[in-house]
Amino acid sequence: MLVSEFMEPLELDAATLAAAIDAPTAHVEAVIAGERPMDAELDLRLGRYFRMSEGFFLRLQDQYELLEAKRALNGELERITPRAA
Repeated sequence: MLVSEFMEPLELDAATLAAAIDAPTAHVEAVIAGERPMDAELDLRLGRYFRMSEGFFLRLQDQYELLEAKRALNGELERITPRAA
């Protein structure tokens, strides 16, 4: 989402974005490539730059990780019976 919704429309590459938010280019590239998860510091920098709320990019990361975990569980959750209240 960072690339498709923010960087591409503004024609930003990783190096330009990294320079604008004073972050290492390698860090930004690793997050974009999915080699490294979003962290709080990068979230704050990106949120400030793109005028988004603090935690916006971290919440996207959490949603992505939950979706991937559900896919990996491949139906195992349905076999768990919720405990009665």
